[in-house]
Amino acid sequence: MAKSMTEGRPFKLILQFALPLLVGNLLQQTYNIIDAAIVGRVLGAAALASVGSTSSVQFMVLGFSIGCCTGFGVPVAKCFGAGRLEKMKHYIFSAAVLTGMVAAVLTVLCAFLCPWILQILSVSEELYGNAYRYLLVIFLGLPFTFLYNLLAGILRAVGDSRTPFIFLVISTALNIILDLVCIMGFGWGCAGAAIATASSQAASGILCLLFIYKKVEFLHPGREKCRLEKEASKELLSMGLPMGFQFSITAIGSMVMQSVNNSLGSVYVSGFTAALKIKQFTICPFDAMASAVSVYCGQNLGAGRLDRIRQGVREGMILVITYGVSVGLALVFTGRTLSMLFVGQEAEAVLDAAARYLKCLGLFYWSLGVLNVARLSIQGLGYAGRAVFAGVMEMAARSAVSLGLVGTLGFTAVCFADQTAWMSACLYLVPMYFLCMKQTARKLGKNR
Repeated sequence: MAKSMTEGRPFKLILQFALPLLVGNLLQQTYNIIDAAIVGRVLGAAALASVGSTSSVQFMVLGFSIGCCTGFGVPVAKCFGAGRLEKMKHYIFSAAVLTGMVAAVLTVLCAFLCPWILQILSVSEELYGNAYRYLLVIFLGLPFTFLYNLLAGILRAVGDSRTPFIFLVISTALNIILDLVCIMGFGWGCAGAAIATASSQAASGILCLLFIYKKVEFLHPGREKCRLEKEASKELLSMGLPMGFQFSITAIGSMVMQSVNNSLGSVYVSGFTAALKIKQFTICPFDAMASAVSVYCGQNLGAGRLDRIRQGVREGMILVITYGVSVGLALVFTGRTLSMLFVGQEAEAVLDAAARYLKCLGLFYWSLGVLNVARLSIQGLGYAGRAVFAGVMEMAARSAVSLGLVGTLGFTAVCFADQTAWMSACLYLVPMYFLCMKQTARKLGKNR
């Protein structure tokens, strides 16, 4: 159900919007965790390491999809907030065409370059076969990933975060069932885990498409709007591509970090993989609240309500900092226990590595919340290009720590690479948010 965020208490609106998105993200990470747990428990630590050895490049490619489609939703949110529904339909059609083009190119390119990517990641010979099969299937399923993220982004842009959540619940249940069938039933190994993930993603995208077609008529472009407009395409690309590249640039630093970590041996690869699954689960609230703030900013920008934007961002920051401190402390004290979801108690060295990574991470978790809200607020205000530089800073910081210190400090350097990246990006994003707000105020003043 579409919902305007231009009236009402910001704190309540952000929470109402974020809650379904949060639960959906948690469910998505739940099936990723179950995916890893089944692989680790059924196929063994080596198979878990094979899947985990490609996680950074998956983050890069899938992150580009999420960022690009989220960016395409910003002009839609702005038009919806301003009540310009006819123009909004032009954006929706143009976004669909551009998404199809990007998805096709990226799928072919990634599938072709898969062996080279694994070589860049320094995947060992013992892990290569399973890693290749897993990653190739994930790449071939990219069109469905784009389909879901685009349609979910459009629904969220008009205030409906509940419907994508419902379809994600269905997708999660399907993924768990297919995991068991493909891995334990058919014996397809790591490729079976990837097939389950791609199939469930396809189901969620198709369900979103059917829902919009049958239930949300005001989002239908109509024949008269079915043309690729130059201005609409230009604005969409100016928002979508920077947001997509921002995720990808950030992930390059993660790839460098993972490549260095892969070279430390399978114990650290398995430990890192287990810890990474926990990290991905616990960062979901950051993503949900930041996405809610972004849509909130976009709609209120369209309505010209700068006072509401300031209030919403401030309350969003309070939420993520409170959560970051609380969960960070939990990771410090319970990281080893949580890691036993993926690795048996007998693998003491793997559990020690995972616990050390999570303990170091937890101390700085609050900074990731500040980073996400500041970055997505800037994007919601229409300055997506400026947020890209934060991704460059993250990449540089992760790469510098990984390449410069792992030789001396070993796995300890890997444990502090993320935090260095987050703090570096915050030093840029927080002042940039205030600058963007000042410039937005001047623009709104001139247009009145």
